[in-house]
Amino acid sequence: MVGNSPGSMMSAPSLTSTDGTAQMMTQLTPARTRLALLSLALGGFGIGTTEFVAMGLLPDIARDLLPGLYASSQEEALAKAGIVVSAYAAGVVVGAPTIAAIAARFPRKKLLAWLTVAFTVGTIASAVAPTFETVVIFRFLAGLPHGAYFGVAALVAADLLGKGSRGRAVAYVLTGLTIANVVGVPAITFLGQHTSWRVGYLAVAAIFAVCTAAILAFVPEHDGDPHATFRRELGAFTRPAVWFALLTGALGFGGLFAVYTYVSPLATEVAGAPERIVPAALIVLGIGTTIGNIVGGRMADRGALRAVFWLFGALAISLLTLALLASTLPGLLLGLFMVGLAASAISPAIQTRLMDVAGDAQTMAAAVNHAALNIGNSLGAFLGGVVIAAGWGYVAPTWVGLALCVPGVAFALAGWVVTRGNADSGAANRDSVATSV
Repeated sequence: MVGNSPGSMMSAPSLTSTDGTAQMMTQLTPARTRLALLSLALGGFGIGTTEFVAMGLLPDIARDLLPGLYASSQEEALAKAGIVVSAYAAGVVVGAPTIAAIAARFPRKKLLAWLTVAFTVGTIASAVAPTFETVVIFRFLAGLPHGAYFGVAALVAADLLGKGSRGRAVAYVLTGLTIANVVGVPAITFLGQHTSWRVGYLAVAAIFAVCTAAILAFVPEHDGDPHATFRRELGAFTRPAVWFALLTGALGFGGLFAVYTYVSPLATEVAGAPERIVPAALIVLGIGTTIGNIVGGRMADRGALRAVFWLFGALAISLLTLALLASTLPGLLLGLFMVGLAASAISPAIQTRLMDVAGDAQTMAAAVNHAALNIGNSLGAFLGGVVIAAGWGYVAPTWVGLALCVPGVAFALAGWVVTRGNADSGAANRDSVATSV
């Protein structure tokens, strides 16, 4: 994916960045450029692992932290344990716009390093917290740097890859997150199941420590935006198209997390598979998200809004397939693969769309996408827990995800309407009704 092109893009010591500011970078060889991009992706790998590992370890967390409730009602305990997932997502929602607005002027390499240090500390605190309530608090705090990291890393990667490659740059950083679903999450799930979920989180903290060292060693110095102000960055929220894009992304990922949060009971209780199959199911879903992320990035560079419409259709078909076939192990694995592929492809498309419509507030646009996606994560986990606790079964969250696709498409249409012919969207003039739907 990187090839030789990134190196050629960096043959000069300075360039104009994708957000319109002059950036000074050390001249990089192709090999050094690849290492810089890999370092950024490693941060995504750590974030994907810390965010998603709770899904595979949810029964272990519930048994350890909610023993009384787990003994009396496994379903209620699992539903309550889902708050751990929602707490992290809430931290992302709060942290992404706040840190992006405050830190847009900061040197980006140093900012990335400090953010990964914060991840390391927050993950260790989550691992050693003594009660369910304190784990929830520390998972919230651990989520605060999430959106800012992805936003800043995407801007740095976009400069490394050159103009016209924003979708691929976003996808490249997110590749670490999706590979985490193939390698990191199943491995940490296996480790946690055979030792303790706390040991699993300590292993995640070690990943962040390595990432910090890699960023310091390989990512070139990269200035922030000297013209950025707190008010200008927040000005992105005065644009209706930004809100419609955020709502679209939130609902798309809500569908994914309505399923993803409860993969473990879906595999063991619905498909009748043994617990050892859960890591394999996560790998299959992770392969789907990895492929989908690459596909979504390339589609976004050809027209972000058009990609959103196509991908929501694919997500609806995928969720329906999972709902109908989840009672068999092959059907479950097929459905998980399809859902992961379609939902993860939406993310780079939405982020590119946000960068199209956010004007000068590029740092905010790049970061706030992850706040929206984690609103979807929290919403999906919450609604999935509600229908499970109501006694509707472990397939019910899949139908919740399918229902969320309807308003998702409606908000995408509204976003197209408000930007049609409007110069504040670079992509709006490329998208028409014929090419969007």
